[in-house]
Amino acid sequence: MNQFPNVDEHEIARFERLSQLWWQPGSKLSMLHVINPLRMNFICSQANIHGARVLDLGCGGGILSEAMSRAGAHVVGLDQSPQTLEVARRHATENKLNIDYRLQTVEELVQEEAGSYDMVTCMEMLEHVPEPGRIVEACGQLIKPQGQIFFATINRTFKAWLFVIIGGEYLLGFLPRGTHNYTKLVRPHELRHWAATAGLSFVHSASLTYNLLTKKIQLVHGLEDVNYMLCFSRKT
Repeated sequence: MNQFPNVDEHEIARFERLSQLWWQPGSKLSMLHVINPLRMNFICSQANIHGARVLDLGCGGGILSEAMSRAGAHVVGLDQSPQTLEVARRHATENKLNIDYRLQTVEELVQEEAGSYDMVTCMEMLEHVPEPGRIVEACGQLIKPQGQIFFATINRTFKAWLFVIIGGEYLLGFLPRGTHNYTKLVRPHELRHWAATAGLSFVHSASLTYNLLTKKIQLVHGLEDVNYMLCFSRKT
């Protein structure tokens, strides 16, 4: 594996500036709290979390990490933002949750703990790193045989540009402006290719869609649309 850190310092700096917003009601990161139960729904439909050793890669302020910990998982959260990790640690302590948050690169973790995780989650991270294929490769090296990996990312289509970047960031303000770069978004076939190269098998997919009638976000299994999730397992 290439040992050069697969991080974008500009992305890290952006999330450092947002570090105090992770657990603030009504903040520009509050949409992550809205979609988190749907992500958990998808994960729990494909994996038994209780008692599992789980890596939350790109954990941010710990929204998903805390949900998985409450569900009985033994969670390690990895991120590259010191300030964000401090927020995550403080919030976990306040809520009496035992989560192991680490400021560490995934390459370093592979050297120390290859093949030691039952499950890896990587939510909305691939579109923020220089070489997303390397992240997928590292995830494949970290899980045990038959372990599962869950990726969530954004499709590189006109619809995604219109809904996520123009609508979500500039018109509705669901996310801070500049959060996403269209050229770094990931198409499903690209993610599948990286996964296959890493020795992973496709298991299931789903997308988060906005229902115009109910005005709510819903999880649609088997769909790979704008905000999509893919589950893979390690072959051997």
